[in-house]
Amino acid sequence: QVQLVESGGGLVQPGESLRLSCTASGFTFRDYAMSWYRQAPGKVREFVAAVSRYGGITNYADSVKGRFTISRDNAKKTVYLQMNSLKFEDTAVYYCKARNELGRNVIDYWGQGTQVTVSS
Repeated sequence: QVQLVESGGGLVQPGESLRLSCTASGFTFRDYAMSWYRQAPGKVREFVAAVSRYGGITNYADSVKGRFTISRDNAKKTVYLQMNSLKFEDTAVYYCKARNELGRNVIDYWGQGTQVTVSS
């Protein structure tokens, strides 16, 4: 059974940090590019960051560049999102996504999300 389980969300003040984790099971983790998305209340889900299968390539939304860092540990089947200098506008539910484009079809798996709230 495929599972992506996010953790690490919480309530923080502006300027503080959080590290999100997403642990996978039920599929070959190293065959999947991993990414983080977020969805704020009343808004569409948006891309935050992505990392290639072996971690060599990363990319970020402009809104988080220089503040967030995505990484992965294939041995632990886990992807991380280190979030520093958090802002009010980073408040959202954060989701991880696994994508496999190696075969004929694109396969996507999503986690259930973890809430991040930035508030004073």
